[in-house]
Amino acid sequence: MSSVIDVENVTFAYGNTVAVEDVTLSVEEGTFLGLIGPNGSGKTTLLHLMIGLKRPDRGSVELFGEPAHAFEDGQRIGYVAQRSGDRGEAMPVTVRETVLMGRFAHAGHGRLRERDYESAAEALETVGIDHLAERRISQLSGGQRQRAFIARALASEADLLALDEPTVGVDADSQDQFYALLDDLNRRGMTIILIEHEVDVLTQHVDTVACINRQLHHHGDTVSFMESDAIAETYGVGAGILEHDHP
Repeated sequence: MSSVIDVENVTFAYGNTVAVEDVTLSVEEGTFLGLIGPNGSGKTTLLHLMIGLKRPDRGSVELFGEPAHAFEDGQRIGYVAQRSGDRGEAMPVTVRETVLMGRFAHAGHGRLRERDYESAAEALETVGIDHLAERRISQLSGGQRQRAFIARALASEADLLALDEPTVGVDADSQDQFYALLDDLNRRGMTIILIEHEVDVLTQHVDTVACINRQLHHHGDTVSFMESDAIAETYGVGAGILEHDHP
């Protein structure tokens, strides 16, 4: 498998405050990576570095084999920012129009064609909200909005899906359905990076875990993470994972 992202000895600071220090990791094609750590640990900063939204102070990040900060093929990355579902409340557009935004980079001469509308329809069906296509984004629940933003990424034909705590404020049933969607997308070959604050839920789905608190304390498969001391090292002594019996 080829690497989608290669992070090499990366450090990034906000002024005198170091957020990420000397982190090295790779994300291979088809991986479902869970990125975890306590509040203020540098998770979101690391994700931004990985997808080129920030440039490291030291070290290097490659995205699809190119320097991440200079990567220009943006439609290959579907990014759903933290609490983007909340920001959807102010968008005066329909679900279909939101998803069609993902086709703009493919539109010839700036005009949407039949294939663009077909791709949007397929994406809406994939995430299970095709029946909401004509509804305003502002009328959807938080979980439905997150699905709409993922559909937009699918419509753009993204190869990488990056999600920053997408289930915050989403009810338990919607959260289960959301994870089922991510599992299905990953089985189809989508590379996914997910920041999730509920570690016990995340470990039921991802195949790889990166545990960070400024420095990287663990990066490996989920089983090795569960057997390691990474939680105690990252969150503090006494922290643990609550295990659930999911089917």
